[in-house]
Amino acid sequence: MTNSNPPAPSRPLRVAAEVLENAVEGPGNHRLVLAIPGWPGAEPGQFVMLSPGGSSEAERTDPLLPRPMAVYRGHAAARGGRAEVEFLLKVTGRGTRLLADLAPGQSIRLVGPLGSAFAPVVPGKRAILVGGGTGIASLYELASRGAADAEVHVILGARSEGDLMGVDDFEALEVDCHITTEDGSRGRKGRVTDALAELLEAPGPPAELFACGPTPMMHACAKIAQEQRLECQVSLENNMACGFGVCLGCAVPVHSGGYSLVCRAGPVYPADQVVWEGLP
Repeated sequence: MTNSNPPAPSRPLRVAAEVLENAVEGPGNHRLVLAIPGWPGAEPGQFVMLSPGGSSEAERTDPLLPRPMAVYRGHAAARGGRAEVEFLLKVTGRGTRLLADLAPGQSIRLVGPLGSAFAPVVPGKRAILVGGGTGIASLYELASRGAADAEVHVILGARSEGDLMGVDDFEALEVDCHITTEDGSRGRKGRVTDALAELLEAPGPPAELFACGPTPMMHACAKIAQEQRLECQVSLENNMACGFGVCLGCAVPVHSGGYSLVCRAGPVYPADQVVWEGLP
């Protein structure tokens, strides 16, 4: 399979964005809405680097490194204006805790959009989008744009109902939406791969898979795609320190030999290019 993903912009923005909203959506889950001056728009799967904590008179150096965040949804800014762009985050450590504590009116340093994007949904095909946890953030725009030309199915999974994010947004699209939770607190009890296997057994147009979420989940989707000879794209969620390929901290082994930098060649890859056994 060849990687035909749209190229990343050559010159990402480096700007101060204003916090418009920071809504709590379940334990540790937040929807962050930023006003970004000159935002050029992003392709599905691209991300930004956000510096933890709001800007103040004293430059923040703790934590020193920014955090990668997938662009959930938002349109390009009008010429000379600002755009409202949404991000979904889950508190997992000090950096994301500081992001979760941002208040409306504060500003935050942003670099982006960065990285490669998902290749568009192929018209006439059956596109199955599989998202786990905050991985669903990379899939919303893909589902929204693909719904007009293809049969789009979305599978959203989490450990429990409280961990789910963006469900109402996806259900409002003209797509077939499936919910799974490991404890059965909402939707189907089990893993996203259970729902995926069931969908693939149903009659319909040729299927293609798109996945983003925990590495074991994406690996499982890649195995299913390989067994059934389906095209599958994945958006990797490796830790990043810079977002530009300078620190080499996000290297991933690939079958063509050596390593690929997720922040530059990815985060989206054809699933059969990734050496899954070499990922943490």
